Amino acid sequence: MVEKTRGRKEEVVTREYTINLHKRLHGCTFKKKAPKAIKEIRKFAQKAMGTKDVRVDVKLNKQIWSRGIRSVPRRVRVRIARRRNDDEDAKEELYSLVTVAEIPAEGLKGLGTKVIDDDEE
Repeated sequence: MVEKTRGRKEEVVTREYTINLHKRLHGCTFKKKAPKAIKEIRKFAQKAMGTKDVRVDVKLNKQIWSRGIRSVPRRVRVRIARRRNDDEDAKEELYSLVTVAEIPAEGLKGLGTKVIDDDEE
């Protein structure tokens, strides 16, 4: 399978996304919802950033698991940063770090993808 590249995948960039977990977990058994949600977030980050190595932040993991294994939040706002790998023995030169983004008071509806500048962080 040939990987389609939209633009350059080598540059370091940070973006904010809203992930609709509700549609990604439809039909999932209630005892597997939180672990499946983490896997779906990883899958989303892989596709969005084009990196195989995806690292999920502890705070995001806690937010997903905050209401237990079965009551996963319907939507979650995440900040995905594509960064350079500093390890010499690393297979991939880039990795993605997924963290929780602050949710505005109006809610998550209508928020699109937002590119974050380096000076904003």
